[in-house]
Amino acid sequence: MSRTVPAAILAALGQESVQPFHAIELLFDDTDGTAYDAAGYTGDRALRFWTGYGDRTIQSETYTGAGTLINIGGIDEVADMSAKSATATLNGVPAALISLALQEDYQHRKCRILFGVTDVNDAVEVFSGFLDELTIEDSAETGTISVKIESKWVRLDRPNIRRYTSESQKTRYPSDTFFDWVTDMQDKEVVWGRKNA
Repeated sequence: MSRTVPAAILAALGQESVQPFHAIELLFDDTDGTAYDAAGYTGDRALRFWTGYGDRTIQSETYTGAGTLINIGGIDEVADMSAKSATATLNGVPAALISLALQEDYQHRKCRILFGVTDVNDAVEVFSGFLDELTIEDSAETGTISVKIESKWVRLDRPNIRRYTSESQKTRYPSDTFFDWVTDMQDKEVVWGRKNA
């Protein structure tokens, strides 16, 4: 996948000493059920971490430093549109927060992974997709939460379960009556090119 890398990051990568980092943004629905849109989120239900220490502002959003407690892996660069996945693991999670993770409706929520250099204020998106599988390893005091992130291209592999029926259409557009007449038209005789008897 081609992407535009900011010139400041390219220049920093050419230096003798480079301190790269990853950042992850997890977007959840707001508590009132309002979903996040394509431009970002409509509420404050987002988790943002980066692999450094302290708070860091990236693209006008504040990311919390998780240091070595967060591990991001499995990011593969491919030339085709094949569906790949990545994994994010958060270690040292307090036991009280494990139950919150279990209650969260996490599947199919948007996620993106950024790459940057500590001396540069900008970052570049290297992976985006949807949360899929959540794995929790719980101990007496702390635990590990690992989440698999599926590429957005994985949707191309899923079958389309929509049908050209009134019921299927009304699940998306309740007031649309276009398909209400399909069953009546099935055995309808259409007189074409002659007068109706």
